[in-house]
Amino acid sequence: MRLTRMAVARAVLAMTGLIVAGCVAPSPPPPPRPPAAAACATCPSPAVIAQQVALLRQALAASVPQHGWQAPARDAAWITLARDALAAARIALHRPQLVAVVDRDPAVQRLAILLADPYGPWRVIGGSKVSTGQAGRRGYFITPTGVFVHNGKILDYRALGTFNENHIRGLGLKGMRVWDFGWQTARKGWQSDDETGEIRLLLHATDPDYLEPRLGRPASKGCIRVPAGMNRFLDLHGVLDREYEVLARSDPAFAAVLAPDRSPTPLAGDKLVVVDSADPILAGRTPSAAR
Repeated sequence: MRLTRMAVARAVLAMTGLIVAGCVAPSPPPPPRPPAAAACATCPSPAVIAQQVALLRQALAASVPQHGWQAPARDAAWITLARDALAAARIALHRPQLVAVVDRDPAVQRLAILLADPYGPWRVIGGSKVSTGQAGRRGYFITPTGVFVHNGKILDYRALGTFNENHIRGLGLKGMRVWDFGWQTARKGWQSDDETGEIRLLLHATDPDYLEPRLGRPASKGCIRVPAGMNRFLDLHGVLDREYEVLARSDPAFAAVLAPDRSPTPLAGDKLVVVDSADPILAGRTPSAAR
């Protein structure tokens, strides 16, 4: 049987795959995926990061053995809460760094140290119990949520170790570091109408005899109380001191605040993240996920 020119042409095209049933040419192959983001030129290498994570975990476990990290199975929930808070604050990370995350949920009351890595996996270093703002007492504020940056706009200080009128060392023993995050708006815990006021948001130690054993429940006037071991860990390893270390090279005031025996980590950051896993608005679909 003699084939027409059209039939021959169709046979050739079909053999080369240029037409298919229904005379529709196949879609072009999808473009190749863009290469994964490369780490910044000054970022620590993956090997250094892994080494630092191991060293910091060991040091933190030794610093706060009585408040040890009891919930490794919930590390993913902590990471999700931190990621969501940073995204809500429109903060993009450009280098691997440590982030301090506090969950003010009354049923949680813990601080976690996270490695936030824009180029690799996020990891939990460890944490401790804390106390945040207490409701129901006049003059006591609810610790505000959000991302608070520790930078050179405010100079930290150290506790004098003095007693107040109730024989309480409110900032802990003499020499304990006090991280100052400036004036922040917070809800008045003794009001039922969500009225707010201004507080000086601090992260600090507390009285080792009377108040440190009570960590793990809301008790402060709005600040974040941590055990002395966590205070020293944050201080000696410069967890939140990335900018302070730079400023200390030329400014004696900042150099005087930093511990002389410190060993700052190359993963130092500058962000305190406060979340509330009991608040469905703040925690999405993971209420109390960090318990």
